[in-house]
Amino acid sequence: MNEKLTPGPLTGEERLAEAVSVHTRKIYGACQSKDCIEDLRFYPDLESQPALNSAIGLRARGVELLNVQVDVEPVAFNRGYYTVDARYYYKIRGEAYTLGDRSREVCGLAIFDKRVLLFGSEGKVKTYSSAEADPRAAGREMAGLPIAVVQTVDPIILDFHLSDTAAPLPGEPEPVELPGFVNAAFPGGIEPAQEGRGAYVTLGQFSIIRLERDTQFLQPIYSYALPGTECAGSGGEDDPCQLFRRIGFPVDEFFPPDQLNTVEDYRGVKQRNEE
Repeated sequence: MNEKLTPGPLTGEERLAEAVSVHTRKIYGACQSKDCIEDLRFYPDLESQPALNSAIGLRARGVELLNVQVDVEPVAFNRGYYTVDARYYYKIRGEAYTLGDRSREVCGLAIFDKRVLLFGSEGKVKTYSSAEADPRAAGREMAGLPIAVVQTVDPIILDFHLSDTAAPLPGEPEPVELPGFVNAAFPGGIEPAQEGRGAYVTLGQFSIIRLERDTQFLQPIYSYALPGTECAGSGGEDDPCQLFRRIGFPVDEFFPPDQLNTVEDYRGVKQRNEE
């Protein structure tokens, strides 16, 4: 049986230089999510509501994920498991068109709430740090809770349509108190209590959600990670021909492929739906 390793130089293994103790986060539970979010209520900014009232249809022009607010709570009578509540805030851009195909730009907010159940183990340690930017200073570690991480890409707009009424559907999240980053994204302001016509948007969202905890590992080190290329200087950056020579020849633009991939990819669908 091998002896227990301790930090320091290693013997008996020529490739390994030493073993070091590293501080990182261990993932205890994770899941991937592919959500088709149907009929999210569109909260227009104050300048867009008149355009909705006079429109006969809508065109989608783009969507931006502004932020995701995440909260973690332990599950009663199920040790080590936690609910992760994630609230997604989206900035929706589109066009409202009238008879004669005259259009006006519309912009507004959409909100999506998601809850998942994940294993996050147990921990009672209280962690303090001198680094002000350390996320552990928020107190989540002091409460013994794991850290929830949500990784996403900007969603795909699948549908954007008008509604005769702006009344909320059952279970819709109400943006009563909007976070600061939402208010900054809409300088004109958002009016939750709409009067007149409303709109709904359907989005396709890809996400990875996981629970992590701080831990320490003993890591073998082979060598220092030195960059394999030299840093390029700034000379010649203003020469457009020099820049053009570094661009590869677009063969696929001149010679169409013999076969087409029938599986829709994320970038292709997103670009097509926002054109």
